[in-house]
Amino acid sequence: MLTGLQAQHRPTPAEHDRATFRPAPHWHAMDVEEVLHALKTSRKGLSSVEAERRLTRHGLNALPVKDRTRLWSLVVSQISDVMILVLLAAAVIAWAAGDVGDAVLITTVVVINLALGLGQHYRAERAVAALRELEKPVATVRRDGRIFSVPSAHLVPGDIMLVEAGDRVPADGRLIEAVQLRINESSLTGESVPASKHVRKLHLGAVPIGDRSDMVFMGTTVAAGRATAIVTETGMTAELGKIAGLLQAVEEPPTPLQRRLNHLGKRLAVATVALTALVFVVGLWRGEPFTLMLLTAVSLAVAVIPEGLPALVAIVLALGGLRMARRQALIRKLPAVETLGCVTAICSDKTGTLTQNVMSVVIIAHGGRLVEVTGDEYRPEGTFIENGNVVDPKDDEAFVQLLRGAALCTNAGLRLRDDRWTVLGDPTEGALLVAAAKAGLWKETLEGEYPRVAELPFDSDRKLMTTIHRDRTGRLWVVTKGGIDEVLARSTAVAWTGSVEPLTRYRRDQILRTNRELSSDGVRVIACGLRELDAMPSVEKLPGVESELLFLGLFGMMDPPRPEARVAVTRCRQAGIRPVMVTGDHLVTAEAIAVNLGIKRPADGVLTGAELEQLDADALERAVAATAVYARVSPEHKVKIVAALKRRGEVVAMTGDGVNDAPALKMADIGVSMGRGGTHVAREASHMVLMDDNFSTIVAAVEEGRIIYDNIRKFTRYMLSTNSGEILTVILAMLVGLPIPLLPVQILWINLVSDGLPALALGFEPPERAVMARPPRRPDETIFANGMGAHIVWVGLLMGIGTAAVFGWSVAQGDLVRAYTMAFFTLTAFQMFHVLAIRSEREALWTIGLWSNPRLLGAVLMAVAAQLALTYSPFLQTFFHTTALTGRELALCTAVASSVYIAVEFEKWLRRRAE
Repeated sequence: MLTGLQAQHRPTPAEHDRATFRPAPHWHAMDVEEVLHALKTSRKGLSSVEAERRLTRHGLNALPVKDRTRLWSLVVSQISDVMILVLLAAAVIAWAAGDVGDAVLITTVVVINLALGLGQHYRAERAVAALRELEKPVATVRRDGRIFSVPSAHLVPGDIMLVEAGDRVPADGRLIEAVQLRINESSLTGESVPASKHVRKLHLGAVPIGDRSDMVFMGTTVAAGRATAIVTETGMTAELGKIAGLLQAVEEPPTPLQRRLNHLGKRLAVATVALTALVFVVGLWRGEPFTLMLLTAVSLAVAVIPEGLPALVAIVLALGGLRMARRQALIRKLPAVETLGCVTAICSDKTGTLTQNVMSVVIIAHGGRLVEVTGDEYRPEGTFIENGNVVDPKDDEAFVQLLRGAALCTNAGLRLRDDRWTVLGDPTEGALLVAAAKAGLWKETLEGEYPRVAELPFDSDRKLMTTIHRDRTGRLWVVTKGGIDEVLARSTAVAWTGSVEPLTRYRRDQILRTNRELSSDGVRVIACGLRELDAMPSVEKLPGVESELLFLGLFGMMDPPRPEARVAVTRCRQAGIRPVMVTGDHLVTAEAIAVNLGIKRPADGVLTGAELEQLDADALERAVAATAVYARVSPEHKVKIVAALKRRGEVVAMTGDGVNDAPALKMADIGVSMGRGGTHVAREASHMVLMDDNFSTIVAAVEEGRIIYDNIRKFTRYMLSTNSGEILTVILAMLVGLPIPLLPVQILWINLVSDGLPALALGFEPPERAVMARPPRRPDETIFANGMGAHIVWVGLLMGIGTAAVFGWSVAQGDLVRAYTMAFFTLTAFQMFHVLAIRSEREALWTIGLWSNPRLLGAVLMAVAAQLALTYSPFLQTFFHTTALTGRELALCTAVASSVYIAVEFEKWLRRRAE
């Protein structure tokens, strides 16, 4: 009957807008009959003919695949970067001048960068594709008054869909019937506790997703119960579809490193054109041969442009990514490695990121006592602590009675799978099972001693669950658990300090005061009561057993903070990074967790999604400066928060694990998702994945990012100082009337060989001391900041003057080939002394140790050995126009070159003294 729907046309957005049945503004505020009327349907469902007609108009209930960008346009966008254009120009010039090797090298670097860019675009497209995996392939619907199974993509507004425990909801819908229905909406709202649902309409107005208790949403999971609902939204109009739309609309910003390299590329482009043109014109004016000057200009152009820099950056980032992987941080996009080092704000989701994403009993109130419960996750291991002392629950029969009753009045199970304890069923009931197991009271054993003979399931109206058990003597026991108000209203006595007392107003007030104190700390409270029955009641009278209860006590439970998260937050603050909580959970719970972890301090503000909605862009930009906690926020709100922080100049990291986090993860400077507990959608949209779901791993990654950027600065300083030294040597020699001191082949050798190995070895430099005790770099800071630009200029000038002076002295001796050799050797020696001096921006070489980076020491020795070979090998002398130097000449070259080491160490001494 429905096979003809398989090949339906997918409407365009414009066709969507022309669809007949448009979503009502507030489905949650409408009665069931109003929804049925608005969608022109009935409880029997649509007819098959009408369903087919609506499918044609509304389109498939699927997230559309974004049209793939054509390959040629991607290539054009990648090569339009200024740095790449300059490299391509240099490759063309080198090829025209006959230097095929250098042209091939530059072209290879461009191809590598192009491949990396295309790979990033491919991963971005997979983020939306991952959202499609959340769609249920088959849905159960009522059409023509009968039940059918149809592809979920064929659901249309007005369909009547049926779901039950374990199902993934295939579309957004307004509930018609809900039987003990609880939905796990954590992927949309961030709440770890399944939401109870009912069919009563809510008030009119903007109600957050997490509070729309008469609605179900695409991509969520039915934790318990069953339901029938009218399909109200499908495809891109569903809440999950809106998130997909945000993902498609959000463009990833360039990373700080990309911005800095782009800035560097522009400045180098200007310098290349100006200096090479100057050298070429002056050389011709002096009467130098045209061919020699053309080759010299090309060589200097290649020297000015550090064509090896992009490759070195990619290598160092990749090596950093491998180191991070060993620390449980998987880097999906290489530039994110460096971006971590300049993060100024971390916007963190609460559930599963700062917390364990498990419900745990953390405190038990009974008989006037408050007992803390320790332990992690669902492991049945922990202690009970009262007033700082460890207590044994089995020493108090009332305590045992409370734990035993709570374990029996559950339908959940606790299982050990792959060395990890998990809960089968409702997480709240699982928390009660774990608490009882920590006292040695296992549900399986208890059920053998107290078999269940009847049950009154949990109902959202009663807010209670009751089970009846028979002990070995044949006595019947009623155990009731649920909301404190409901249990108290049905209780007549209370277990208090080892005895049973009447539930007086005074005792009731004491219990309610304890409840308020726990609730204000973000603790969810469940009460438990007990009653003995004389005889088993009839089915009709079964509800009456929930009366005349003995009030046993309260269980306070919450999704506890990760133990290591508090330390991680402290380290973030020490590093000048501001932690911010952004969650869909309730304000009280979020604020309590934030205070506990140190995220919210007394002067910090809190903001709810409803309040955020009232702020315009400027007001929000002002508000984010002082807000530490955002609660009950939607995916759109998260994107707005990240955008507001970035407008303030912040470099933002966003952590999260749910579908609702994906747009903000993509928009942030660096998105950090959870690898163990996170959704595939979040991982695909992120730049980095925490494989252990450990917030403290972010701090380790930030430290690694700072180390990597320090090392990028070091080899950039080294390469540009050397390049400026080369061109200034030529310019200074020409200004004083000397011949060109460096031949084209020598310039290319210095640029490609003497630069490369030491620069790469600088990428392995160990961390500077107190790398996490300094504030983050300013987002607008260029790579030349903190004196690096001045350093490049004066070091280049020192190299140029020293090399030109040695060259001039040797020319005066009358041997031009020897002069070339001495200038060649002197400039190379300048490089080696300089690379040793700049291993640290502040510490002296003798402080950090010559052997602390053996790779660099090896690179220096190899470069020196290669230079000696060029000087003394007859075979190589022919190619590089060199000759053997005397010991006196070699010493002169070395002594002059060592001046740069002394000068740089003096510069660092001045910096330390100033600090």
